[in-house]
Amino acid sequence: MTQYADPVVETPAGAVRGVRDDSGEFYRAIPYAAAPIGARRFTSPAPHPGWSGVRDGTRPSPTAPQPARDFGKLDMTPYFGPGWVRGEEYLTVDVRTPAADSGERPVLVFVHGGGFVTGSNRAALYDGSAFARDGIVLVTVNYRLGIPGFLDLDGAPPNRGLLDVLAALGWVRATIAAFGGDPDNVTIFGQSAGATLVGALLATPEAKGLFRRAIIQSGSGTGAFTPEQARRVTTTAAATLGVEPTADAFSAIPDERFLEVLPALAGLDLRTSTATDPLAGLSPFSLVLAVQPADGLADGPARDVDLLIGTNTEEGRLYLVPQGDPEPATEADVLGEALFGAGTARMAQAHAQISGGRTHVYSFGYRSTALNGRLGAAHTVELPFVFDIADKPWLHGDTGLLGPDPAPDGLAARIHGTWVAFAGTGDPGWAAYDPQRRFSQYLT
Repeated sequence: MTQYADPVVETPAGAVRGVRDDSGEFYRAIPYAAAPIGARRFTSPAPHPGWSGVRDGTRPSPTAPQPARDFGKLDMTPYFGPGWVRGEEYLTVDVRTPAADSGERPVLVFVHGGGFVTGSNRAALYDGSAFARDGIVLVTVNYRLGIPGFLDLDGAPPNRGLLDVLAALGWVRATIAAFGGDPDNVTIFGQSAGATLVGALLATPEAKGLFRRAIIQSGSGTGAFTPEQARRVTTTAAATLGVEPTADAFSAIPDERFLEVLPALAGLDLRTSTATDPLAGLSPFSLVLAVQPADGLADGPARDVDLLIGTNTEEGRLYLVPQGDPEPATEADVLGEALFGAGTARMAQAHAQISGGRTHVYSFGYRSTALNGRLGAAHTVELPFVFDIADKPWLHGDTGLLGPDPAPDGLAARIHGTWVAFAGTGDPGWAAYDPQRRFSQYLT
């Protein structure tokens, strides 16, 4: 590989040194907000004070406090990343760019998944070199998770993890031109919990003007908890910790203790007289909203935003893996529809009704051969194709996400190219979704 001199970019907060390689330039661990320490874990993200000199952007940042996740025979490390890497300053972004010059390139901002409790931009699946290679500036975002990010507490703003993503978008708006990106051509995209956050931004008034397009991969427009459901989680967490359910009380508790009480929150019955559990018991954390995102699009930027939205055909199979086998298919299908299918359809329909032909729907159907072919087109399987890394050895083999068989020739290039095209023009290559005809493009 060719050796390059390290590039330095001047941003409004200070200078950052990155690395240059064959695909472009890479800048890591750039803070978009002040470190969420102590009481600040339960406030809105505060502006970062900046720095003097040249900041080292060649190494990854710490990650949000989070528990370890185990999927048995399936290696999900490329998805979840390294887990909790301790350090105060983890409200950061990584930036991949062809060059930090005066170019005005399309910008993609990625929000990771992980059930609102795990994940980071350090996960190997989010390697953005292919996007930089193809003329895109990619920004990957870390945000608060679990109790600091999403537990509803008296005296704290709700949905603090969502506020973090909103702050990161503000950083992109103010800063991305320094990295060769066009602040007027920003596409925000996310997967799973990250996709549900993207859907919420479509209904958030403060998000107006911060992005032009959105991609929702295996999320839900109906994935938020009601305030009543959130109170059940908060009451249980406070009782387990032995404190009052207030921001002041929780501010004195260390992050380690928050992780220790997570098992007590697992499996809570969140069904009420007016709402089912949108996460089917898989996570005690989600957005907390009085109105589901799909029902609140008129309040946010949705009508002015192009939307690409879809699911995988066998989403639920991933969640049966910890039980030992992603069968029977019927149980997986019911789970996938409850978690992603119904909420995606509702969001697509709602967006199409207000956006005037700016909605495009897909269904991803490539079946992974993992677990003797039984994993199929499960949740997360589209990610290696979106990032055009489906040929990586660590995604294959007996425990790899894509299984022992090689990916079909050209599939990753086509899927990745669709995302690149949509970010550039708003056209993924097929007809817009019509609320009457309800067309969905099958990707395989």
